[in-house]
Amino acid sequence: MSVIKVQHISKNFGALKAVDDLSFEVQEGQVFGFLGQNGSGKSTTIRMLLSLIHPSSGSIEIFGKSLAHHRNEILEQVGAIIERPDLYPYLSAQEHLQLFAKVRKQKIEKAAVQNTLEKVGLANRATDKVQTFSLGMKQRLGIAIALVHNPRLIILDEPTNGLDPQGIADIRRLIQYLSKEEGKTVFVSSHLLSEIEQVASQLLIIHKGKKMVEGNTKDLLDPQKRIVQIKSTNDELALQVIVAGSFSNYLLPRKEGVFLKIPTYEIPLLNESLIKAGVALLGIETKNSLEDYFLQITSNV
Repeated sequence: MSVIKVQHISKNFGALKAVDDLSFEVQEGQVFGFLGQNGSGKSTTIRMLLSLIHPSSGSIEIFGKSLAHHRNEILEQVGAIIERPDLYPYLSAQEHLQLFAKVRKQKIEKAAVQNTLEKVGLANRATDKVQTFSLGMKQRLGIAIALVHNPRLIILDEPTNGLDPQGIADIRRLIQYLSKEEGKTVFVSSHLLSEIEQVASQLLIIHKGKKMVEGNTKDLLDPQKRIVQIKSTNDELALQVIVAGSFSNYLLPRKEGVFLKIPTYEIPLLNESLIKAGVALLGIETKNSLEDYFLQITSNV
């Protein structure tokens, strides 16, 4: 079942097109990774998903209903954090959950408060004031607030931004828990590509407001194929050899450097071919991370 269905949305701010004809679907129970460099249109898209701004064109459906016509009904089942949560330094963690439940006109029992804080690893700090919390703890409290009404869909915009490695790991584990143990659908945007690679089952990469690629993370990062960079004293000659031979279909368009996406078993053959042609190789560097993939598809756009 599609939890989110976006069809051809665009958003213009005067002459600036922040989002350009974007379409995608998010299935129930997925951790959906939404990737892009700063300024790529991620936050603008999220604000449209939360009905904080309206698309200039296109449509958004959430839970099979039009966001334009069923806004309140839909948002009752959505929890979200946009960048950093707004918290009150002199309130405790449990007081925050009680306050935000009251804002939503929901009654929340003390046991439910404690249970929610347990999920995000803050049960032992329930009565402590937020001013004593680290940035990572504040982010986890923000997610607890987003969970206070037991939403079906959780939208997180750059949830690990500014965190130290331990804070990033905590958020990553929490996202995995919400998906696997709670059955939540999690839509998470980030420019920290290595983190998305570890948690998302599906990913979408956008650049300058346009969709570059969408698909299953495992398929996109197929371990049977590697992105390789040819390092030599003469890249022009290396390119000529590759274009003239059987490896031309693997060549990736790049402004600088020689890159191919090639089956692993053919890398030794490529190496042999270049040496026989007189290319002075400095090395063949293999890559297979999401970051390399991201840089590869956005470098010429």
